[in-house]
Amino acid sequence: MSHATAVPATSSAASPADPFTYDPVRDAPAHHHAIYDYDSGPPVHRGKFAIWLFLATEIMFFTGLIGTYIVLRMGAATWPNPADRLNVPITAANTFILICSSATMVMAVEKAMKGEHKKLLLWLGLTILIGATFVSVQAYEYFELVHHGNVPKVDIFWSTFYAMTGFHGLHVTAGVIWLLCVWIGVARRKIGQDRYMTVELAGLYWHFVDLVWVLLFTIVYLM
Repeated sequence: MSHATAVPATSSAASPADPFTYDPVRDAPAHHHAIYDYDSGPPVHRGKFAIWLFLATEIMFFTGLIGTYIVLRMGAATWPNPADRLNVPITAANTFILICSSATMVMAVEKAMKGEHKKLLLWLGLTILIGATFVSVQAYEYFELVHHGNVPKVDIFWSTFYAMTGFHGLHVTAGVIWLLCVWIGVARRKIGQDRYMTVELAGLYWHFVDLVWVLLFTIVYLM
């Protein structure tokens, strides 16, 4: 009696998936896209990852400015007292105003996450108004300084002053424009609770420029 040897059957049909091999379609969590959100990219929201990368470059930029200022000041034989050249009280009040805008920005992000449309418009609008006020006061300060002949070419103090505060002022202006665009999007109902991250990303940038100004005010105006 002969015994036939079993030969594995071959078939063009797909074989069952290996249970020990990751299958993005089968194994990805239900709340994620099978491949795009789970199997690739950083483990955070892509927009947030991008803004942190951008802020890292900004940190290096302002670190270079502040570091150059410190080196020049330490190497100078004499350095004028900032209080004798700058209007410290007005700038201190302007600094407090800008710090308050961080609080209003926090409230705006909170309202965006909760989907409270009218309150989001209110807090975002206040942040824009405060930011515009800060830039306006700084522009007035520049006008008065230039009117009295205090321009960058006079000495190294004014050169470094205008370089650091000027670049920061440009960043604040860009932030105000960004927030204004977000406000318009919210007002047109194009940015809602499902897209609150748009508000949060703008908020991260805004908090950064606020923090940088606190450092600049301390170093340039008070030291």
